[in-house]
Amino acid sequence: MKIVLVYFLISFGAALVFAPFVIWILKQLKAKQEILHYVEWHKTKKGTPTMGGWIFILPFAALAGFVLSGGTPLANIALLAAFAYAILGSLDDFIKIRGKKNLGLRAYQKIIGQGGIAILVGVFYFLANRDGRILIPFANTSVDIGFWILPLTILVLIATTNSVNLTDGVDGLAASVSLVYFIFAAIIIALVSKFMPVPEHKTFMTICALACGGLLCFLLFNTNRARVFMGDTGSLFLGGLIATVSMFTFLGFYLLILGIMFVISAASDIIQVAYFKMTKGKRVFLMAPFHHHLEKKGWAEAKIVFLYTAITVLAGVVCVVTLL
Repeated sequence: MKIVLVYFLISFGAALVFAPFVIWILKQLKAKQEILHYVEWHKTKKGTPTMGGWIFILPFAALAGFVLSGGTPLANIALLAAFAYAILGSLDDFIKIRGKKNLGLRAYQKIIGQGGIAILVGVFYFLANRDGRILIPFANTSVDIGFWILPLTILVLIATTNSVNLTDGVDGLAASVSLVYFIFAAIIIALVSKFMPVPEHKTFMTICALACGGLLCFLLFNTNRARVFMGDTGSLFLGGLIATVSMFTFLGFYLLILGIMFVISAASDIIQVAYFKMTKGKRVFLMAPFHHHLEKKGWAEAKIVFLYTAITVLAGVVCVVTLL
């Protein structure tokens, strides 16, 4: 755990060095965020630099390449998948910036990109884990689901990248929840490895530490009022990394618990759209995802971030206690 803490501190320091340069470059490129017309209370944020996810992606990439040099297969695939999603997100952000409106890749284009990456990752993971082993939360045991690990991995990747992306709608929200997720993921991986061999568990704990350092630094620039947004570049990267780290350490089902706020973001959006279509115009929430519903109710952004973060901490504590 000491070396994990060292990696966390190094990552935080490296991100501090990268951050001013990334923000300066984004301003020079006029990579400004456009605000959706139906989120009118965010109109003062228009023009804030976006694609700020590179603040934590670049130091993560540099340090992962150094620390995990010649690393293990699953870790390498996790990193490649996360970077592939970051590139997809950057393309989406670039189109928004060039068109000067909050409409990037079309829905079908984004899902094709997300799905293509997920299928490649799923096939590789099935070849590496043909038994399809996955842990059952609270039971301290695992089951082998065989071939079904392939579609499950694809589903988890697509669902998680979209869920993290949906959660990124309030200053500091996605970064705060992701930071707590990686902290507890590292602890859970360490605990699980004591009674069951988890592939490359030390490597994935290191990956979590590097992600935490970069995210903590990013929050210095992203809490309300944000000086920079992570954009789809950052949210898709985080979603890809969270999904692969969880699946590759047998913690796929734990994602539903530890990532409960990501689940709520996605579920509220799905419920809203489905109910709207079924009732021809009626709504369950004032606005979806759920954090926008809270904003409509008059909640301050800082209060929403605190709520989401606190619930994620509570979920993490529950997961850890059941493993002790």
